[in-house]
Amino acid sequence: MVAARTHIIEFHEKFGHVVEFAGFKLPAWYRGINAECMAVRNGVGLFDVSHMGRALIVGENAEPFLDYVSTNNVASLGRFGGHYSLICNPQGGIKDDVVLLRLERDLFLMVYNASNREKNFLWLQQNATRYGVEVKDISNDVAMLALQGPSAELTLSKLCPENLSEIPRFGCRWIELSGLKCLASRTGYTGEDGFEIFVWDSSVSDPRLALEAWNAMLDAGKEFGIEPCGLGARDILRLEAAMCLYGNDIDESVTPFEARLGFTVKLEKKDFVGKDALVKQKSEGVKRVRIGLKMIDKGIPRLGCEILKDNLVIGKVTSGTLSPTVRVGIAMGYVPPGFSSEGEVLMIKIRDRLTKAQIVKFPFFDTQIHGRTRLSHGRS
Repeated sequence: MVAARTHIIEFHEKFGHVVEFAGFKLPAWYRGINAECMAVRNGVGLFDVSHMGRALIVGENAEPFLDYVSTNNVASLGRFGGHYSLICNPQGGIKDDVVLLRLERDLFLMVYNASNREKNFLWLQQNATRYGVEVKDISNDVAMLALQGPSAELTLSKLCPENLSEIPRFGCRWIELSGLKCLASRTGYTGEDGFEIFVWDSSVSDPRLALEAWNAMLDAGKEFGIEPCGLGARDILRLEAAMCLYGNDIDESVTPFEARLGFTVKLEKKDFVGKDALVKQKSEGVKRVRIGLKMIDKGIPRLGCEILKDNLVIGKVTSGTLSPTVRVGIAMGYVPPGFSSEGEVLMIKIRDRLTKAQIVKFPFFDTQIHGRTRLSHGRS
């Protein structure tokens, strides 16, 4: 099967190290993974995230439909409001994690993971019938770019007449980016401030407008040390911020409460897919929970490494790396609740060696120095 191409493939093939990911040809890195990570933490970086799935949900019953198929409270969203949410199966397992934006009273934009594009679109279509709403796949017709870092707003402000500081976290607005019609949402997958930018009327077959927006942002960000960033930096940055990767940290066998994503679940809603199972689990308690581990000993934890306590295997690493921000190995994984307290020292088996690691709170970095809530964030 031939890998799919995104709107920015021309740039990636010219300047990046291209690999196949989730069925797409995407850059793993450009100048280097660590350099790209630190550009985002200290300045600004630009990602092509057009491989993500994007769907418009249209119709008078769009709100009750989305309240039924997702866990968060859609009715609470005003125009240009958004939130992080989950789509669950009837057993309460996570089908995907999504961002939902309300563009008009009866018009919503949902963004979901590249690996679940077909699965999610079919699921939405199947459930939309009884609500009389239309679900439109716009993934190939609207490019999606992510400008991330403490200087993201300063960079984008050079190209837009709009006052970007008025866009709140998870809010969105229509903007003109160098004269191009775009939707900008204050969202991202790095833990930093930034925007995900949807370039309208730009298809994969005719990506000129997307490339114009991409190049304009790279030019505007030069004074802030902007770097084009690939998948390697994206994965490390999201792990440092303790954000889940679908297929590793969450999947249909994991529930929101186990993944510590219970804040997205509004059990007070009348009904939604998976509610009964989640009400039961909330009452009975979970048997495992996601934790963060920071290495005490030298070593880089990786996916699948065993987590032990008193020489007994109690879980496995679901994501692990060497963090360029905190400069030690970090990991996420699942263990029984009795072993999940902050400060608890556990062992991680790296190759054939047992190494010490300590449970820490999320995110892994110091939020006074890094991240969107840092004390000095570079906004105007």
